Amino acid sequence: MNYLRQLGIAFFCILTITIHAQEEKVRPFDLEADFFYGMLLEHNPDISHLITEHPQGIMLAYNRKTYGYEAWERRYNFPDVGYTFVYQDMKNENLGELYSAYAHYNFYYWKRRLQFRIGQGVAIATNPYDRETNFINNAYGTTVLSSTMLKFGFKQNNIFKNIGVHAGVTIIHYSNANLKAPNNSTNTWAFTAGINYFPKANEFPDYIPLGEKTAYSEPIHYNLVVSGGANQSDINNSPRYGFLTLTAFADKRINHKSSFTAGVDAFFANFLKELIRYESVAFPEGEVTGDEDWKRFGVFIGHELHFNELSFVSQLGYYVYYPYDFEGRFYNRLGLKRTFGDHFSGSMVVKAHGAKAEAVEFGLGYRF
Repeated sequence: MNYLRQLGIAFFCILTITIHAQEEKVRPFDLEADFFYGMLLEHNPDISHLITEHPQGIMLAYNRKTYGYEAWERRYNFPDVGYTFVYQDMKNENLGELYSAYAHYNFYYWKRRLQFRIGQGVAIATNPYDRETNFINNAYGTTVLSSTMLKFGFKQNNIFKNIGVHAGVTIIHYSNANLKAPNNSTNTWAFTAGINYFPKANEFPDYIPLGEKTAYSEPIHYNLVVSGGANQSDINNSPRYGFLTLTAFADKRINHKSSFTAGVDAFFANFLKELIRYESVAFPEGEVTGDEDWKRFGVFIGHELHFNELSFVSQLGYYVYYPYDFEGRFYNRLGLKRTFGDHFSGSMVVKAHGAKAEAVEFGLGYRF
């Protein structure tokens, strides 16, 4: 799960805009309430001392139903869009408690009895790392975290007077995407069970059928993206520095849902400049001399999954210019992009090396 770090604030804002834009259309909704009980996964041995008891909490959700008013809703089997609130007691005094809010999609399978939810949002940690009062908490370096939630389970509506039940499993990931060290993060695997309430189930309109499937594609387009943000090295209490990423890529839309991409990146990460200087001074007998170049250049391939103007971005890259060894030559990105018209886009993606996040990139793009 660590490789999903963290799209949080952007997903929340983008999906909020999407939901608000749809409020003019009357849509039924349902409400959910869950209790969950689980365990912390030891994805990193550095957090083993924080795994003591079983975390637990409550989950509340609001699900706005779709029935095919927009074409993308029909292509994805009429998903829900909505919000989730989570309270989680980590059952460890050093980790404390977390309060989180997400924007989410629910996707349905098997006659709409199986539900898969993906949510992105922000969390508040009540007891983050402090070098004097809570140095044991090396998982959360900040009070405000980003969070990813995946939930899968069985759901049955309207068993008795608009009340239904559901149960399943959930994974919740908390991280600050390397905004401030330490950032070892946590992943909770939990069993969930609860009830749902569908206040106007009898007034739900008929689903609008997809109709005959039509082929769709676009010619190759070329894109330029300028991204930036701030991050720091893994050294606790080190300064935070800004960075700049320049990206050029081509995309090929093959159908309504999918595009393939390939391109090049130029990375200008100032924290690496400082890290090189630090290592050369702190470890004078090591391999780092202080003269290494801090710039990196890479090539990548990727995919975009389209939901109307919103798309989910995934990329795998390789550094072709890599003078300083930092987390390996392969890198990956996961994130979200929102298009505005035919040419402009805004994005938020998490750049990582496997399960280790480096930064959150906020980008502006132009498509030719």
